[in-house]
Amino acid sequence: RSTSDWGYVGDLVEDDDKIGLYSYKVQSTITSRLANTMIQAKMVNNARRPQPIIFDVQVPKGAFIDNFTMDINGITFTSHIREKSEARKMYAQAKAKGKAAGIVRSNALDMENFQTEVNVPPGMRIQFQLHYHEMIRRKLSSYEHVISVKPGRLAKHMEVDVRIIEPQGLRYVHVPNSLGDHFNGITTISKGEKKAHVSFKPTMAQQRKCPKCSSTAVDGNFVVQYDVNRETTGGELEIFNGYFIHFFAPENLDPLPKNILFVIDVSGSMWGIKMKQTIEAMKTILSELRAADQFSLIDFNHNVRCWRDNLVSATPSQVEDAKKYIQTIHPNGGTNINEALLRATFILNEAKSLGMLDPNSVSMIVLVSDGDPTVGELKLTTIQKNVKQSIKDEFSLFCLGIGFDVDYDFLQRIATDNRGMAQRIFGNQETSLQMKNFYNQVSTPLLKKIQFNYPQESVSDVTQSSFHNYFGGSEIVVAGKVDTENLQHLESVVTATAANAELVMETLRDVEELDGFMKKDKYADPEFTRKLWAYLTVNQMMAERNAAPTAALKRNITKSILQMSLDHHIVTPFTAMLIENAEKDEIMLADQPKDPRKGCCPGTLGLTPNAPNNNKGIPAWANVTAVPVSFMPEQRSPPVSSLSINRVDNDPHFIIHLPRSQRNICFNINSEPGKILNLVSDPGTGVVVNGQLIGAKKAENKKLNTYFGRIGFYFKKKGLKVEITTEKIILKDGSYAITLTWADTGHIIRKQLLISVKKESNVTITVGEEMSFMVLLHRVWKKHPVNVDFLGIYIPPENQFSPAAHGLIGQFVSEPEVSIHHQTPGQAPEKPQAIMEVKGNKFTVTRGVQKDYRTDRVLGTDVPCWFVHNSGKGFIDGHYRDYLVPHLYSFMKKP
Repeated sequence: RSTSDWGYVGDLVEDDDKIGLYSYKVQSTITSRLANTMIQAKMVNNARRPQPIIFDVQVPKGAFIDNFTMDINGITFTSHIREKSEARKMYAQAKAKGKAAGIVRSNALDMENFQTEVNVPPGMRIQFQLHYHEMIRRKLSSYEHVISVKPGRLAKHMEVDVRIIEPQGLRYVHVPNSLGDHFNGITTISKGEKKAHVSFKPTMAQQRKCPKCSSTAVDGNFVVQYDVNRETTGGELEIFNGYFIHFFAPENLDPLPKNILFVIDVSGSMWGIKMKQTIEAMKTILSELRAADQFSLIDFNHNVRCWRDNLVSATPSQVEDAKKYIQTIHPNGGTNINEALLRATFILNEAKSLGMLDPNSVSMIVLVSDGDPTVGELKLTTIQKNVKQSIKDEFSLFCLGIGFDVDYDFLQRIATDNRGMAQRIFGNQETSLQMKNFYNQVSTPLLKKIQFNYPQESVSDVTQSSFHNYFGGSEIVVAGKVDTENLQHLESVVTATAANAELVMETLRDVEELDGFMKKDKYADPEFTRKLWAYLTVNQMMAERNAAPTAALKRNITKSILQMSLDHHIVTPFTAMLIENAEKDEIMLADQPKDPRKGCCPGTLGLTPNAPNNNKGIPAWANVTAVPVSFMPEQRSPPVSSLSINRVDNDPHFIIHLPRSQRNICFNINSEPGKILNLVSDPGTGVVVNGQLIGAKKAENKKLNTYFGRIGFYFKKKGLKVEITTEKIILKDGSYAITLTWADTGHIIRKQLLISVKKESNVTITVGEEMSFMVLLHRVWKKHPVNVDFLGIYIPPENQFSPAAHGLIGQFVSEPEVSIHHQTPGQAPEKPQAIMEVKGNKFTVTRGVQKDYRTDRVLGTDVPCWFVHNSGKGFIDGHYRDYLVPHLYSFMKKP
C-alpha cells in the first residue's frame, strides 16, 4: 500500500501505547428501509516494539454481517461464508498447524460486539473494514438508524456519512444530539424530495474532550431519524428487479381497547436495583392505561398471587390501588413461571367465556422475569406447550427478560409461539426506561385482524415481518418474488379489522416509475428488494424454527436457513465467516454469538502473524495454557509455586502467605449461604474482590458446609466488572457485556485487562503488570447427595495494592509482625499447638495442612500452615462479620 493512500502519519496524536488512528469512517446508505453500512479503521503502530491493535465495533442486533476484510501492509485478508461445522473444521485444521486466530462476537444491550486483535510489528499499518446490512424498522412513528461510533482514540480523519433514498418521499430527517452537546452544529443535513444526505466530520480539534486532551469525545451512537410520505391507507408497494416489498403502516386510526395482564417475577434474584426499577417502570406504565382498557396484576415467586382475581377497568382509583400494591412487593423465593402464566391465561379465558370482553378489544399478557423456572414445572418445552394450549391463539404474550442471566431463547420461543415478541432488558440504570419504551411499542393496538391477498399467478415466496396485532407507530413489511414479465402493476388487497369497521384497502404502484428512479441514483442499492426479502425470510424461518413442534420439522427449516445464508452471503446462527489471506495459510473465524448466559463462542481473540508466542501479559504463576492464539507453537508458562500465594478454597479455607517470615497462616470462615465476604477492598487502586457463599445440599454432623459459588471483581478506575460463577465468566463494561462459559478455552481483552479461561479448569485475570488473580473451578458429581460445584481464588502477594487495601486478604498487604512460640504436642502427633502473638492479641494455634488445588484439582497439594480457630479471630482485624458486604461489587469500610 502506498503512502499516498494513508497520507502523512507522523503528526498523529497517540495514546500511551503509540498506536495512531489515521482514519475512522462510517458510510451507510439506506435504500427503501434497507441500510448497508461499512465501518473502516486505518491504524498504525508507531512504537518501537510489536503492539496488539484491536478493532472493536458494535453492530445493531438483528443486522446481518456479510463481509469483513483486513489489509496488513499490503497483505489482504478476505471473508467467506461457510456452514458452521465446516468453517469450524477448517479453522481447527489451521489452528492445529499454528495458523489461526479467532474473532470474538458478543452480545451487549442493543448491539453485538465484533472484535479482533492483531499483533502489529513496529511501523506497520493495518486497515479493518466491516460490512453489514439491516432493515430499518419503524417504531413510534419514526424510522431510526443507529450507528455505534466508538473509535477509542483521536482520528486524523473522522467521518460518518449517511445517505437516504426513499421512493415514497421523505417527510422529515432529524439527527438528535445523541453524541452530546460537545458536537453541536457539526452535523449537516441536506434533504430533497426523495433523498437526503447526513454528514458528520469533526476535525481532530473538535474530537478532543478538551482543548489539550489527547482523548476523544466521540463515544456513543450516531442516530438518524426520519419518516416517509404516506398517501394511501393500504401502505406502499415497491417492485424492483423481480421482488416486491409492501410497507403497511396506516395512520389516524383510534387505538382498540385492550385487556392486559401484567405478570411480574418477584423471586429473590429480582432483589435490589432490578426490582426497584421494575416497580418505577410499572407505576409509569399503569398511569398510561386508557379508560377503555381492562387490566390486572399477577406477581409470582414460588407462589402466585393476584392483585385482583379478574380484570378491572382502568379507572383512576383502580390504577392507584394497583400502584400501591406494586409498591409493597418484596422479592424473595423461587420462580414458578408455569403456574403464573397459566393463571394469567385462565383469567383472560374466563373473562371471554363470561362475555366480559369487548368484541373489538385485544387481549395480551406481559411477562416480566429475570430467570429460569426453579419451582413447579421446570422443563421449558413443557411450559411452552402448556401456555400454547391455554392461550389457543386467542391473545398475545409479550416477554421482558431482565438481566444477563435470563434464558432469552426461551422467552423468544414462548412469545413468538403466542403471537407476541420478546425483548431483553438489561438490569442497569436504564431498566426503567427500557421497560417503558417496550411497553410504548405494544400498548396501542390499532387493528385486530390483518390479511394480505396477492395474486397467486404472479407472486411467490411471500414472507411477512409482523406480530399478530398491529400496534401504533409500527409497520408490517411483506416481501416476495414477482413475475414482472406478466405483471406491469401489482394489486394488493389488505383486509383489516379496526375499531368498528372492516377496512378494505387497495394499493397500486407504477413499476416503471420506481425502476427509472432507482437506476438514476448512483448511491441506491440495486439489490435492495432481494436483500430485504432475504432478510425477512431468514428472520421468519428462524422464528418458525424456534416454534417447530417436531425435530424433523426443525431440521428441515434449519436446512432452508442454511441455504439462504449461503446463497445471500450472510452470517446466521448456522453459518460462520472465515477470513483468509490469499495463500489460505492464515485463517480467522467469526461465529454468530449465542445467548450471553451460554457463552459467546469457541476460541476468542488474537492474530499474531510472524511473531513468537511469549505469553506476554499472562502471569507465570498462573500456569495458564489459554494464551493468545498465534502462528507459533504454544509455549507453556513456568511451573506454579505452591507456597508464595494467598488463597481461599474449599470450605472456605483461607491460607495467608507472609513473605517476610515465610509462614502460612490458615483460618476458616463459618457463615451462611448467600452472604458476601470482602476479600480485597482497595480504595487506592479502586479494586474490589468479593465472594458470595453457597451451601452444600444438606448438613453433615449438624454443620452445613459453605463454599464460594460466585466471585466478583470490580476495577473502578477502568469501569470494569467481572463476575465468575460455576457456570460462566462475564465481563461487564457499562451496558457492554461479553460472556464465556467454562466449556470455552480463550481470553478477553478490554481496557488492558486480560481474562484467560482454561476449559473446565481456571480463569486468570491480569491487570497490566500490576496485579493478577486466579479463580479455580471445582466440579463434583451432579448427583452427589451433599457436595456442590464451587470456586477457589488465588491472589499472589506481589499484587501492587495500595497501603489503604483491606479485606480478609487485602489487610495483609502490610505484613503484620507474627510471633509463634511455646509449641506443645497436640491431641494428634501431626497437629502440635503453639501460642501466636499478632496485633497485640495472644491465642492458641494448631499446626495443620491445607490444600492448594492449582496443580491437582482432585487431591490438591499439601500446604503446611498454622491454623487460627474461631473464624480467624485475633489474626484478622475485628470480627469476620465486619467483612460482610451487601453487593458483589461493594467496597467495605475498615472494621
